[in-house]
Amino acid sequence: MSGPRALAALLALALGLAACGSSGGESDGGPSPQPSAGAGPSLEGCAVLPADDIWNRAVDALPLDARSAEYVASIGRSATLHPDFGSGSFDGGPIGIPFAVVSGTQPRVPIVFTAYGDESDPGPYPVPADAPIEGGPRADGDRHVLVVDRGACVLFELYRAFPNSDGSWSADSGARFDLRSHALRPAGWTSADAAGLPILPGLVRYDEVAAGEIRHALRFTAPRTRRAYVWPARHFASSRNDAALPPMGQRFRLRAGFEVGGFSRDTQVILRALQRYGMMLADNGSAWFLSGAPNSGWNNDALVSELRGVHGSDFEAVDVSSLQVSPDSGQARP
Repeated sequence: MSGPRALAALLALALGLAACGSSGGESDGGPSPQPSAGAGPSLEGCAVLPADDIWNRAVDALPLDARSAEYVASIGRSATLHPDFGSGSFDGGPIGIPFAVVSGTQPRVPIVFTAYGDESDPGPYPVPADAPIEGGPRADGDRHVLVVDRGACVLFELYRAFPNSDGSWSADSGARFDLRSHALRPAGWTSADAAGLPILPGLVRYDEVAAGEIRHALRFTAPRTRRAYVWPARHFASSRNDAALPPMGQRFRLRAGFEVGGFSRDTQVILRALQRYGMMLADNGSAWFLSGAPNSGWNNDALVSELRGVHGSDFEAVDVSSLQVSPDSGQARP
């Protein structure tokens, strides 16, 4: 899956540098209700995975991975953090990975899988005809489509999705995630993401930043990965066996000593989340590209210029194995 995704990453570099205007919201509703203290993240009344899921566990006190220095070097010590999201549009599409939230009465439509049908959850999915597509209707990249059924609190995600005239959709792959469950994909299966992980739980969302706190790990990409995956990932997307390259699912965190006080408020919220919850390697792409949802509230210029002040050398790889309850579950120990 690395071909179109690599193209999308290159396009994202141009997108983030563009000073864009308004539009490009992330759902069909208003700001998500915020969780109470100690709770996990939520979206429109649905928990975004249980509070004790590995996505929602802090990793600031965990030990370093034995290969931390090698992993960081392979991604790029001098490369800088880059927001793969923003406000406005570029080339007819939103900047970032958009998602839709639909009611439980949204009609379900057939999904025709064109590449990874044997590793996809069969349809129908509640995907509206006008569901937002990553990159826009004319995009030639990953074309992710993410839909949350808020009635059942179930997430549906498609990769390389195209609407058909009869209301159905065609996609290379697709996955269904019960947001109330710790269930992972079958071992070795992809999802709409190369690592076999859900995409939505790792997005930087403006409503969370505006509320002052992100309570979950974030999603990011690296240019070269290993032919391996670690919990909670379920799939690799590389032919390389170099042990110095990070596996899919590898968790990284911003060093505790990194001073965030000189950044703007929104950037501070993101950086504090990276120190406490870190970020998970989910796909091949540009170095240290941080995934997020489009929203008119983002200040593109500030995001790009400020995150450019965070370098690969400011990160370290984390060993999360002590949190694993079961290799087939996302539940994490306290």
